[in-house]
Amino acid sequence: MTIEFEALKPIVQMQTVLQTVADNMMRPQSRYFDEHEHEIPWDYIEFMNTAMKATGGGSLAPKEPSPSPSGRGDRGEGEKHPPIGYQLLASQIEMLAWGDVGMYLITPGGGLGAAAVQAAGSPEQRAKFLARFAGEKPTFAAMCMTEAGAGSDTSAIRAKAVLDEKANEWVINGEKIFVTAGDKSLTEYEKLGKGFIVVWASIDPSAGRAGMRAFVVEAGTPGVKITKLEHKMGIRVSDTAAISLVDARVPFENILGSPTVEKTTTGFKGAMATFDATRPLVAASGLGVARAALEFLKEKLKENGVEIRYGLPRQKLTNIEREVIDMEVMLKSAWLMVMKAVWMADNKKSNALESSMSKVKAGDVTTKITQKVVEILGPLGYSREFLAEKWFRDAKITDIYEGTGQINRLVVARQILGYSGSELR
Repeated sequence: MTIEFEALKPIVQMQTVLQTVADNMMRPQSRYFDEHEHEIPWDYIEFMNTAMKATGGGSLAPKEPSPSPSGRGDRGEGEKHPPIGYQLLASQIEMLAWGDVGMYLITPGGGLGAAAVQAAGSPEQRAKFLARFAGEKPTFAAMCMTEAGAGSDTSAIRAKAVLDEKANEWVINGEKIFVTAGDKSLTEYEKLGKGFIVVWASIDPSAGRAGMRAFVVEAGTPGVKITKLEHKMGIRVSDTAAISLVDARVPFENILGSPTVEKTTTGFKGAMATFDATRPLVAASGLGVARAALEFLKEKLKENGVEIRYGLPRQKLTNIEREVIDMEVMLKSAWLMVMKAVWMADNKKSNALESSMSKVKAGDVTTKITQKVVEILGPLGYSREFLAEKWFRDAKITDIYEGTGQINRLVVARQILGYSGSELR
């Protein structure tokens, strides 16, 4: 089998479009929205909603991978290329994060909420809930898993869902924290379509992970309330919410997966399938930040007469040249890991190992590169004159959300060594 590294034409075309957006709409506003946390950039949201539909991108909601006509000049007219849905999505996300990762996170689309529906929902549920992202108004969805006592240990979730058989509804009670895009998914802004959150709760606490299920809770549901918007170190334009659910009633059919408890951990596996698909995308967003910082550093070095002399033995290079080249190697190797993970997702191959590996690598690389860029730039790197210090602050979240670096290392070790979660903790 021949492995090709040339980007397909649809990916190249989309990158060209998004480069323009990143240059003209995101970078010029990065500092303003960093300093005006929770202010919503409606112009960006509405433009992206219109632009992505006009170009056929629809939204950043995950889609079922499917073959599409090839745009490559070296293939015959009408010939098909393999599915590229997640590969295209990763490339889009990397480019938007290069522009501003916080603004990327508020690009209209389904995010983790839609990914959960895609991974654990029935065909009918996918048709019902994912279709709204193709509507006229920009729409958001969010995932609600983390609780005050259940962060990385998802088996400790205490939110409960009880079936009211007479009303044929689920009654959900619980508190969720650190919900990315929770405000835009739940608040019924006039400018937005009707969003939803996917709430992970237990239908049988005694069953442990086997009792975990996800429920689609729509905006406007009585008993659902945003109790707090977090003030954060980075990605400040993206809202991160705490959400309370008190006797929140959702239709019976809004459960993702079986409503009965079995001995298997089907519900938990649904959550993990979501992360297998999205962790490489989070990694891609971090690498967009790292690339932005590294390219800026090279521009500043060039302005000061420092050119990177590629091809020379390391001992003949200056220390700064070696450090820049090392950062480029880290960035490119991390990107290749992302592309392998999303290629596997597109081709319906199990990618739990590769997904977590790409997330671990990107978390490390993004943090190291942005920190080193600040160091090399010196006092100006630490000042607010440049965006370098912002990129440094934005970078760290890559190693935290959707599974911390430590947890993903555990996932990698379990996959390689063949241990279960209870055997290797």
